[in-house]
Amino acid sequence: MRLVPILAGAALLAGVAASALAAETAPTPAQIVKGLTPTPGGPVTTRGIRIVHGGGAAAPAASASRPASVSLTVEFATGSATLTAQARHTLDALGKALNDPKLAGDKFRIEGHTDTVGSAAGNLALSQHRAARVAQYLEDRFSIPAARLTPVGMGEQGLAVATPPQTPNAQNRRVVVVNLGG
Repeated sequence: MRLVPILAGAALLAGVAASALAAETAPTPAQIVKGLTPTPGGPVTTRGIRIVHGGGAAAPAASASRPASVSLTVEFATGSATLTAQARHTLDALGKALNDPKLAGDKFRIEGHTDTVGSAAGNLALSQHRAARVAQYLEDRFSIPAARLTPVGMGEQGLAVATPPQTPNAQNRRVVVVNLGG
């Protein structure tokens, strides 16, 4: 009989620890604004978010005209476009950032990426559904006009970590937000 309260207490502590870790590793709106504000230079990594200036590769200072982007870990239920609690936490920071006056006039491409598990066609479709779900969440929760967001499925294209086929890798399952300008 004493085992049930102990297990319940352990589950509660695990949930609190997971929430604390999620809050600690999620990017802040200010970090996202900084990452999506076009500036010259190469990639910067800050608190679990890779900020890439120059559209994805380390860019020379002369390429300031290339779009700024951020790569965010947005967790979904396995094989679906259902957002997890951690995903909503991350997207809340993104929504606040996209409503920041520094970015309010800009349009963004929301890229969904997958790992290499499954078929290429299936991953492309899944990534499109996930990108669309992210855009819909931002529209619904933060009143960001759909005209400012373009969801695009990338599937296995542009892996963050090169992996062979059928290799699960959480770093490849991500959303990249690219500032397209005004």
